[in-house]
Amino acid sequence: MKNYRKRIVDEILAEKLEGKGAVLIEGPKWCGKTTTAEQIASSVLYMDDPQSMEQNISMAAISPKNLLSGQTPRLIDEWQLAPKLWDAIRFEIDHRDELGQFILTGSSVPADTKEITHSGTGRFSWLSMRPMTLFESGESNGQVSLGQLFQSPDAIEGISHLDLNQLAFLICRGGWPRSVDMRDKIALNQAFDYYDAVIHSDINRVDGIARNTDRVMRLMRSLARNQGQPTAAAAIAADIRANDDTSMNQETVSSYIAALKKIFVVEDMPAWNPNLRSQTAIRTSDTRYFVDSSIATASLGIGPGDLIADLNTMGFMFETMCIRDLRVYAESLGGSVAHFRNKAGLECDAVVHLRNSRYGLIEIKLGGEKLIEDGVASLQRLNSLIDTGKMKAPSFLMVLTGTSPYAYRRKDGIYIVPIGCLKN
Repeated sequence: MKNYRKRIVDEILAEKLEGKGAVLIEGPKWCGKTTTAEQIASSVLYMDDPQSMEQNISMAAISPKNLLSGQTPRLIDEWQLAPKLWDAIRFEIDHRDELGQFILTGSSVPADTKEITHSGTGRFSWLSMRPMTLFESGESNGQVSLGQLFQSPDAIEGISHLDLNQLAFLICRGGWPRSVDMRDKIALNQAFDYYDAVIHSDINRVDGIARNTDRVMRLMRSLARNQGQPTAAAAIAADIRANDDTSMNQETVSSYIAALKKIFVVEDMPAWNPNLRSQTAIRTSDTRYFVDSSIATASLGIGPGDLIADLNTMGFMFETMCIRDLRVYAESLGGSVAHFRNKAGLECDAVVHLRNSRYGLIEIKLGGEKLIEDGVASLQRLNSLIDTGKMKAPSFLMVLTGTSPYAYRRKDGIYIVPIGCLKN
């Protein structure tokens, strides 16, 4: 990639290297881990270089120290191909007694961790990386900062120029760095190519277990149909039987989902458990999203035109794209994203929670006055139930929208923000 687009994790990586001997960057293939690490690395070892991969793996077993020699920070790309490197790097960090020595990148967890004897505590820092947000790819103008919303500003301003057709395209294109500068048709093909690589190769390479391609396809279709839902393996198996006229037992579903997690294709979102002035039980199951909305649309074999023709489906896929962006923005603020649901049907799509215990409540709506008002009503109802005698009140309430053009604060204090205006 000739022109490097700045990533939100650039600054996080630099900070983590200041505080630890090594930083491990994990995330799906093709999201830009290596390119980002190369911007700060002074030397590089590409473990998966076809010309030297076998020699690299052999050397890692015989004399790993030879692979670690080079100017620092030294990038070890796809380190998981030789798990023995982990302990060797930990040993080098201890004996060099210097910070910022190594950057490791991995697009899967190691297939075999028996050769790793040390957790890396105190020596390693972990950094998650995902496909580009709309702000990173240039589709969001960044006029509204998520971080600034925690200061509860009296007014915000922003104008998004994204319309329904553009949003449908961005959902299907995804945040893959290579696709951002491609012409539309070619860019859309990249997500299908990524999907094909997952079902035919990547899901098998993660642990050397050959999996049935048709079953992987059916599973991914079911996951796409159930984005953002606390769907158990048994329910996924039932959904596959109902929609694909075939069967997968619960154990097989669980094992396939576990493999997809290991290659960072799907990512769970934990449940938020606040103190409420209500006896209604809170649902504590994690929800699940693809790491990028384009994987979901590719799994269903649909494109922008299909989304425009089915706005209900587009709404779910829009939510997946927004969750991707919110996760990146939140982590840059030292926070995380959770969801809330109770048995009475009250829910909140995203709760951005910072380490200092401040949090914001977010409802995600594609657009339209009625849907936005539904989101506002849901936020108000949840806010009224929070027991502020036992926990802080939320720093902000926000409806994150797609087609609404303006960012503003309502008279009731709730922020309306188009995704095309948001940044970290």
